Amino acid sequence: MEKVLLIIIALSGLSAVSSHAERQYHFVYEAKNMSEAQRYCREKHTDLATVDSMEVVKLLNDMLDPNKLGEHGNIYRVWIGLYDDLDSWKWSMSDTSFFKPRETKFKQWASGEPNNEYSGEHCTDIRSNDGLWNDRRCAARINAVCLDVRGPNATFVLIESAMNWTEAQSYCREHHTDLASVRNLTENQQIVELLPPGIYWIGLYRDSWKWSDGSSSPFRYWAGGEPNNRNYNEACVAAAFHNSGKWKDADCGLRKHFICYKSVVPVSMQVIKVRVQKPNGVDLNDPAFLAAMLVEAKKNLRAQGLDDNVQVAWRKQPDGQVFHKEEEEKKKRDEL
Repeated sequence: MEKVLLIIIALSGLSAVSSHAERQYHFVYEAKNMSEAQRYCREKHTDLATVDSMEVVKLLNDMLDPNKLGEHGNIYRVWIGLYDDLDSWKWSMSDTSFFKPRETKFKQWASGEPNNEYSGEHCTDIRSNDGLWNDRRCAARINAVCLDVRGPNATFVLIESAMNWTEAQSYCREHHTDLASVRNLTENQQIVELLPPGIYWIGLYRDSWKWSDGSSSPFRYWAGGEPNNRNYNEACVAAAFHNSGKWKDADCGLRKHFICYKSVVPVSMQVIKVRVQKPNGVDLNDPAFLAAMLVEAKKNLRAQGLDDNVQVAWRKQPDGQVFHKEEEEKKKRDEL
């Protein structure tokens, strides 16, 4: 039996191809509100742009064609996929068994609340005079109400020590169970009866800025003083390209140009050298034999943990053959 060498550089070989998701950005020079822009991007591409690094910021700055922005107001400001999820309130208490169905939805907001009036009002206080709730900046320093849980029963504990919301949460978790979670009107009244006049932290808070495509990137590129919710309803984000692409919160109903992205799958090729021993009576260049070997090769790659996106193929040499005898290949290389 003869040994043959499968050369996989420029001559011939077996190629393994794998993929990694990347993004291709597209400026759309049509004025739309945020919802319209999102719908357009999802229909034509993948979604509104997720900007998760300075490299992407620089890329977008280079891509912008200022001559196409036109006169649609707020010139050079275009929608990206970041938005303020105003309805993402949840309880600090993470044990879901504490809540019966629909109890997590109980809210006792004061009229007009939550309004995010000063931007960043992501935490909740309770007023002692009427038991109604307000959203408040989490950095405010006020007293708090903790929760002690014993089986299905909840006991509320007043903490008369001014702390920001995060400090209050840590204190309650260390000394009790958590910041107060309020499941119903009865428990809300129990807290009111406990409190001296004033306002107090409870455990309701919300996740703030989120990406339209669900990405979890924490990267932010706010302009100075932003986000400021200046008009009390600025829950969407535009990149200001007259200011290096820095971000500004804005009313989602405004009509602006926007940036979409499309997921692309780049192809990378791995070259593998193989040496096989020729079985008696087998033509190694027979198409049926080559196809059978590819099936086995893909099985081996899958066993090594590679997914089904991997493709394998033979690369033919200039004479149209895949395999040559090893000594012939050596002679060819020596002659070069």
